[in-house]
Amino acid sequence: MRITGERIYLKPFQVSDVNQKLAFHLKNKTFFEGYSMERDERFYTLEEQQALILRLEDFAASDVEYYYGIFLKDTDHLIGTINLFSILRESLQSAFIGYFLDKEHNGNGYATEAVKLMVEFGFDILGLHRIEAGVMPKNERSKQVLLNAGFHLEGLAVKNVRINGTWEDHQVLAIINPGDLNN
Repeated sequence: MRITGERIYLKPFQVSDVNQKLAFHLKNKTFFEGYSMERDERFYTLEEQQALILRLEDFAASDVEYYYGIFLKDTDHLIGTINLFSILRESLQSAFIGYFLDKEHNGNGYATEAVKLMVEFGFDILGLHRIEAGVMPKNERSKQVLLNAGFHLEGLAVKNVRINGTWEDHQVLAIINPGDLNN
């Protein structure tokens, strides 16, 4: 399912996107290392990216994760990734959101637009009640993206994610489906 915004669109990765996806990760490898989980060198191979795309198709079909590329509408150029993951159904109806944006496209509002589109997808299409995000306290720009997209700050998760061999704190932000606020 393609989700179209004003300047960007989101779409699930297809095998035909594998070259762009690999180039995106290679280009931003050092930039992302300070904020993402440790990745094996195999992650940065065409074969592993193709296998990942196929696994992600299965995850979406199983309703456990939706992983999309962020593409510029004008050029169809991949500038980021965004996902809803760890989806819990039953009485929770919740998910986490994560995103990465090409370092050259930071500061232009693309991440905020992508988060808003993915939240709308999560609430309106997937029927989620709550979407949560974790941001390292030093990552003020990412925190601002979430606040601009309507998330609210809830607290601090102490030493909850391992980044580059170190357990890092994360500020917890969340957004509740507006349709559920009166229930």
